[in-house]
Amino acid sequence: MQAQGNDFVILDGMDNILPKLTPSFIQHICDRHLGIGCDQLLVLQPSNQADRLMLIYNADGSQAANCGNGLRCVGDLLMRKLGKDIVSIALANRIVEAKRTDKGIQVAMGQAYIEAMTDDYVDVLIGNAHRVYFQQKTHPCPERNVETIHKYDDRHAVITIIERGAGETLACGSGACATAVAIWSKTATSNPLIIHMPGGSVIVSKVLQDIYLCGEVCAICDGIYYC
Repeated sequence: MQAQGNDFVILDGMDNILPKLTPSFIQHICDRHLGIGCDQLLVLQPSNQADRLMLIYNADGSQAANCGNGLRCVGDLLMRKLGKDIVSIALANRIVEAKRTDKGIQVAMGQAYIEAMTDDYVDVLIGNAHRVYFQQKTHPCPERNVETIHKYDDRHAVITIIERGAGETLACGSGACATAVAIWSKTATSNPLIIHMPGGSVIVSKVLQDIYLCGEVCAICDGIYYC
């Protein structure tokens, strides 16, 4: 599946016996030449608290705590599979609801926390750690995803993304949310923002302390991976 060009391989551990998820297996299946190819591998497993548990793996084999676009893709997949209008997805430390709207699939991303703020960037924690630059010259930040804002106003923002463990990507849901939080913190506003990324656009809004991410997703194909 893909959301604004942010693409995922989704393994369903409910209906299939999965191989051991070693770093080498993850790297191989995510490789665009030797495997299927994707930005992140998403693995669905049973959950006692939600419709499914979702594990997130970066293309380098490392594990991630949050993935807004992945949540929206899995939300769409589960709503179609289970015949529901709203589904719940468990992550490592919280449960997220996904629902279908007239503007796409929406997920509640929870609260975001500002960890640091300078003239050049804002560090935002929203499950994953992000550094959002207001300058077009960025610096490597291996422990964080990096978003660079190229222009923005009170309704729109244009960004590019470098994801930890995946490199440059066409989109990032939690990065779009982090960008909105950074802009709101700089401008003392909280208007819904359309975040434009190389692969497409999403809408980020805030109700009280919760951040909401909404946009279109697309199922590309399904089949068997011969590992």
